[in-house]
Amino acid sequence: MLTKNNKPSLLTLSLLTMGIVYGDIGTSPLYAFRAAFSGEHPLLINQVNVYGVLSLIFWLFVLVVSLKYLNFVTHVNNKGEGGILTLTAMAMHQQSKKIKVFILIAGLLATGFFFGEAIITPAMSVLSAIEGIKVITPKLNHFIEPITITIICFLFAIQSYGTHKIGRLFAPVMVTWFVVLMLLGGLSISHHPQVLTALNPLWALHFIVLHQWMTIFTLAVVVLAVTGVEALYADMGHFGIKPIRYAWFSLVFPSLVINYFGQGALILADPSAVTNPFFNLAPTNMIIPLVILATLATIIASQAVISSVFSITRQAVNLGYLPPVRITHTSVEEQGQIYVPLANLFLFVAVILVILGFKHSENLAAAYGIAVTMTMTITSLLSCIVAWRQWHWSGVFTTLLAVILLSIDLPLFISTTLKFVHGGWLPLTIGLSVFSVMMVWYTERRKLVQNSSNNCVEALVNSLEESDLPRVKGNAIYLTREIDHVPLSLLNNLKLNKVLHERIILLTCQYEEEPYVHPLKRVEVKPLSDTFFSVTANYGYKETPDIEQALYSCSLNGLYCQLEETIFFMSSERLKVKHSNILHDAKAGAFIFLSRNALRTSEKLKIPEDKLVELGTQLYI
Repeated sequence: MLTKNNKPSLLTLSLLTMGIVYGDIGTSPLYAFRAAFSGEHPLLINQVNVYGVLSLIFWLFVLVVSLKYLNFVTHVNNKGEGGILTLTAMAMHQQSKKIKVFILIAGLLATGFFFGEAIITPAMSVLSAIEGIKVITPKLNHFIEPITITIICFLFAIQSYGTHKIGRLFAPVMVTWFVVLMLLGGLSISHHPQVLTALNPLWALHFIVLHQWMTIFTLAVVVLAVTGVEALYADMGHFGIKPIRYAWFSLVFPSLVINYFGQGALILADPSAVTNPFFNLAPTNMIIPLVILATLATIIASQAVISSVFSITRQAVNLGYLPPVRITHTSVEEQGQIYVPLANLFLFVAVILVILGFKHSENLAAAYGIAVTMTMTITSLLSCIVAWRQWHWSGVFTTLLAVILLSIDLPLFISTTLKFVHGGWLPLTIGLSVFSVMMVWYTERRKLVQNSSNNCVEALVNSLEESDLPRVKGNAIYLTREIDHVPLSLLNNLKLNKVLHERIILLTCQYEEEPYVHPLKRVEVKPLSDTFFSVTANYGYKETPDIEQALYSCSLNGLYCQLEETIFFMSSERLKVKHSNILHDAKAGAFIFLSRNALRTSEKLKIPEDKLVELGTQLYI
């Protein structure tokens, strides 16, 4: 369905969001409600508890998803792009050095926790779906783990082929899923319509007053209903916020609420159904089709998370927070369709280990949520900083808004920390590990740049122009990390070969705090003399650099440079630790290890090997 301008209509885009944006939150009925009554701290099945849990879930949807994310956080975007790294870059704008450090640490922590939660999601979702076969007969229980691992293996195996083809099936499957959620829940509610009174927030307040501090244990499982909410923000650049809002309010929100309330009505009528209230909503002869549909839905939810990991990995690499890794484009039509082999392998191994270690979704429920709530809290803080500094909202109003948002986020985060010893340590450990890698790479890389040659380019150029060094035909491009810095490869080439090319170009690749750079602004050419030029190639954090594209842009700016007539020079750095103290040595050692295993700059820029000359140099950090 296309408009006159051949652009997807609002309805078409809204349908597409079903699979990519709402896959994770859309599969939460498989486990969230059950965890409250059969988890680590199960509630008694009675009207007060069931209505209280249902009311808490409903108002979490209203306050967290509908109001906070869809009507506030999503407005904090960079040309339509969202996500925690985008938010971090925006919050750092026009800040003092100390505040920038605080924001950077918070943003990288949230990014690390995203990786931690991304490992739990596929394991939790697929396990929950396959566990539906236990409803048919408990004898099938020992098949759950092997089937789940087989599906996970298949899911990660197909990543290198891209998802642009099978992605077309996501929307129909997820629309069917949400319709089935509504039908199953609606049928149960029709037998016990009084359960709808739980929409009244007084039931949630009554539950909190009745259980007092014990409510914190219930919040720890109720929050599972909104895991995946960050996808609303992270994926808004793919579709725009209007389709995401339309899909939520027209189908996703009603379907989830009706299904949760249907589960509540079911266990009040038949408490034994609490073993798996979702699958017990269906007639016995429909269990197998429902398991198949649930499995497809959880595969789609897992795929959305995997794709998000690939995307955020590329952003982190381009912004200088992670070492360069190999990135492959899997679609010629969509720039966002990428495959990151290292991230795929990391996720695959971690997910398999999680499944083997936890075995059941009930066990995983204890590990799920702690990283999400931390990310939600950081998102609230950084969004308010942007509203205050860039939107120029009053300090009083922004502070009041932050207090309101944190009054929701902090209790949820505190509740999930209680699950630390029962599995919550896993996403936190992974998140802190990823955060440590990012901080080491970012800080040590900046030190390396500062320690590199910073001789005055203009003085060197003037002296070389006046020298009688022999010239050879062609163009020489020297890669440099910083603008106006003399690359060590140029100094080493002069020292060893004592020749210059007809034209010398000092090329710097620079990543902007924007998702995409307009093609006309791709390169900036600055003549330094008749034969020396400084070229800056600008890229957005969601773009992949290409040297041929950069040379073509140079031609558009009057610097004609054919690849056939060009040779590239870069430094092959041998890094050594400059011993100082234990902390410094550990960080420097980790950075050297990451550097040795990182993708080489020439590979990242796709420089032909027969056009590349590497000159060795030794640096201490």
